[in-house]
Amino acid sequence: MKNRSINTKCVQGGYTPKNGEPRQIPIIQSTTFKYDTSEDMGKLFDLEASGYFYTRLQNPTNDMVAAKIAELEGGTAAMLTSSGQAANFFALFNICECGSHIVASSSIYGGTFNLIAVTMAKMGIEVTFVSPTASDEELNAAFKDNTRAMFGETIANPALTVLDIEKFAKAAHAHGVPLIVDNTFPTPVNCRPIEWGADIVTHSTTKYMDGHGAAVGGAIVDSGKFDWMAHADKFPGLCTPDESYHGITYAEKFGKEGAFITKATAQLMRDFGSIQSPQNAFILNLGLESLHVRMPRHVENGQAVAEFLEKHPKIEKVNYSGLKSDPYYEVAQKYLPNGGCGVVSFEIKGGRAAAEKFMKSLKLAAIETHVADARTCCLNPATSTHRQMTDEQLKAAGIPAGLVRMSCGLEDKNDLIADIAAALEEV
Repeated sequence: MKNRSINTKCVQGGYTPKNGEPRQIPIIQSTTFKYDTSEDMGKLFDLEASGYFYTRLQNPTNDMVAAKIAELEGGTAAMLTSSGQAANFFALFNICECGSHIVASSSIYGGTFNLIAVTMAKMGIEVTFVSPTASDEELNAAFKDNTRAMFGETIANPALTVLDIEKFAKAAHAHGVPLIVDNTFPTPVNCRPIEWGADIVTHSTTKYMDGHGAAVGGAIVDSGKFDWMAHADKFPGLCTPDESYHGITYAEKFGKEGAFITKATAQLMRDFGSIQSPQNAFILNLGLESLHVRMPRHVENGQAVAEFLEKHPKIEKVNYSGLKSDPYYEVAQKYLPNGGCGVVSFEIKGGRAAAEKFMKSLKLAAIETHVADARTCCLNPATSTHRQMTDEQLKAAGIPAGLVRMSCGLEDKNDLIADIAAALEEV
């Protein structure tokens, strides 16, 4: 059956058992794989045949789940990684090297910001950060001759800004580089960036895709649409022979549809080994099977909580793109017509002390560093992840001392609102 709905893809994508085979994706919990002859194994090392020889690079369980995620995003190839951070690093480093330059939205997850601005800078890769609301002129001005990629998040964590994917894709393509989009928060159920011009999509599968706080992981999906050979001078790793694999040129041998993921597997996974465990991939697949059912409830709860908070006298500001008062409401209506996610951030009047008192008073919502879970959780950056900063430094970073990030789970929305209301009474 062609053109299956995303609901069906969540349940049955990526794996179709043959006669007498397991109905559920099997866990291939093995480090190695047996072959009858050295010639058979040699073909794998030469990339002349498909198959498996060591789970540090590839594993059948992982590939089945990656195939499902590729199908959900509308891509041609995908791979799983050990975490979302590994996915973003691999996606960028696969086409960047010492001397390269990246253009990235300034409104992205703090860990990814640090990865690009600090860690990759030590590798000789520089970055220019641009506002997610930058004009076309400002975006174009950020590119350099050595720019090799553009990066952004569909819905930024925790700022909850919404990326204008088409505008960013247009700028990236005008300068001959791909747009990489982290689609963790909306998931492909609520947004498929490839349909709007993105070339590579990444995920922290730890979040909504798993959805139960059980398994850390990441994923990279290639749209199969970016023409690497048309910009061969920018991407020598894909468009010139790889002597570590007997002179294979990935873009020629595997085409637009398979070059990017094949190189990321054959080179980066080989050398860094940031593989997702088969057990975690199995757990991830269980989460994917209900993703289409869970996301609407997360959105429903997030919207209800945001609307309640917006009217509360003890709340200074609410960030949620489903609110008409939100500055990203219009762009969200374009890219996220069915809603974005269940994460809401809001500033409590009274600053750090008020936020801390509020969170201590919650009964249903747990204080965690996690987000995008079946259970509601929350975090006050000023008293946790950013506690080393003064109130003035927090304000300069766009993280007010009274800011709370709440990830609305799958509980009843009325119970969540009652819990929040009672906690606010204690402030």
